[in-house]
Amino acid sequence: MSRERLYLYDTTLRDGAQTTGVDFKLADKRRIARVLDDLGLDYIEGGYPGANQTDTEFFESSPGFDGARFTAFGMTKRAGRSVENDPGFQGLLRSKSDAICLVAKSWDYHVRVALGISNEENLESVRESISAVVASGREAMLDAEHFFDGYKTNKAYAIQVLRAAYDAGARWVILCDTNGGTLPHEVERMVQEALEHVPSRNLGIHTHNDTENAVSNSLVAVRAGCRQVQGTLNGLGERCGNANLTSIIPTLLLKNEYADRFETRVTPERLRILTHASRVLDEVVNQSPYRHAPYVGESAFATKAGIHASAILKDPETYEHVPPEAVGNQRRVFVSDQGGRSNIVAELNRLGISVEKDDPRVPAMLEALKQRESQGYSYESADASFELLARRVLGEVPRYFSVDSFRVMVERRHNARGQLVTVSEATVKVFINGDPEPLWSVSEGNGPVNALDSALRKDLGRYQSHIADVELVDYKVRILTAGGGTQAVTRVLVESHDRATGEHWLTVGVSPNIIDASFEALVDSINFKLLKDGAKAVAHVA
Repeated sequence: MSRERLYLYDTTLRDGAQTTGVDFKLADKRRIARVLDDLGLDYIEGGYPGANQTDTEFFESSPGFDGARFTAFGMTKRAGRSVENDPGFQGLLRSKSDAICLVAKSWDYHVRVALGISNEENLESVRESISAVVASGREAMLDAEHFFDGYKTNKAYAIQVLRAAYDAGARWVILCDTNGGTLPHEVERMVQEALEHVPSRNLGIHTHNDTENAVSNSLVAVRAGCRQVQGTLNGLGERCGNANLTSIIPTLLLKNEYADRFETRVTPERLRILTHASRVLDEVVNQSPYRHAPYVGESAFATKAGIHASAILKDPETYEHVPPEAVGNQRRVFVSDQGGRSNIVAELNRLGISVEKDDPRVPAMLEALKQRESQGYSYESADASFELLARRVLGEVPRYFSVDSFRVMVERRHNARGQLVTVSEATVKVFINGDPEPLWSVSEGNGPVNALDSALRKDLGRYQSHIADVELVDYKVRILTAGGGTQAVTRVLVESHDRATGEHWLTVGVSPNIIDASFEALVDSINFKLLKDGAKAVAHVA
């Protein structure tokens, strides 16, 4: 029996950006978008071109997705203006997007109070805006804002908004539970009634999580007839968040009620990077992963020693609702490391390192990884540091240089103009492998880490040409365990960029001393670059 196509639409880069404390930079957006495309999303909404500089710049060029459609979000044209004379709408049309999703009021109360226009003027804006998007050659969608609230008070008008968009050529008409207050039984009934006016193949669902029902509402809507599901990775979003695609996607693929009826672009192979994708987002927004998150949380498949632990080892299928490997997670039963071996081999293969599960070096690699993770290291985002760790165990990393010592001074003083300034200066003493004499480098920076970075990269002798175009582009700090006073274990994540090749890589360092942690990540960054360039060492030392 053939299965129906179900489309997945991610709004992390817009809805997620509305989360308190989250502020995506352009590099963040590009990185998250790559992960979402690898996962197999059909639509990746990049933001609102024209709303801010980051979103506008993001839409100045196509990200070159493998299969996802790059989608811009914006408003329908303003009432009383033509499409041509609405600067905001024209900004949408100028964007390098494949599709445009327009938001419109579907609750007559908001049309009257928030927009201050007539119901007919709102419908006319919907018709003209959707028609203009279609005419531009882009796929057009309408997000019917507050649809469920509008439906409860004026069903006829809420349906009129849907019909106006559909009749004007919208590929998708999305029912939005904007304030997150609708319950599953209401969603199911209203979706079924909406289907009398818009075909299932054109109807989508977009729910918020204010009653902790966003995932349930999305799944109920699919059962009722919606064929597009919108949400965010990890449920990120304003207030209580959005429908969590990290829970929705594996449910659709792994639960027979949905898997037997529907197919998506997310294949079983792509689904195995779900946990990785979830934790990359956590690193980008600089927050600790939620340990008890369904499917991807560290505790999602964890069991303490006891009756369940022994039973899981004998018959895991009856104690786990899905195999943890299916979503890239692992079983955590403290009497076995078999799940760990599988995961580490899969991660190595993802990075292009071919190792068999029964390779005798894998246990040593797993032990090294566990030991470092117990100290606070996290390699979910820091692929470069993970690859270095793995290749060191495999004996594939030369010792290009060794740092004998470094010193950082931070001084607050008045400059020649009488202004109070803070100056950082770093000194690094390095031995290049094979050279008897050390190299000394001194550099100033706008902070201690910047000064250290500049000093370390200032002179690496024969390796200098390899790192000439390398620069530090991002730096994140997380406090892991608080101690007395200002003592704490600190994890630092550093992102480096090669201006010549455009490549980016991330490295991690951990220490009670933030400068030590930062320096470790900087040293890893340079070693990774030298390794990837195939730089030669005079003597190979693992």
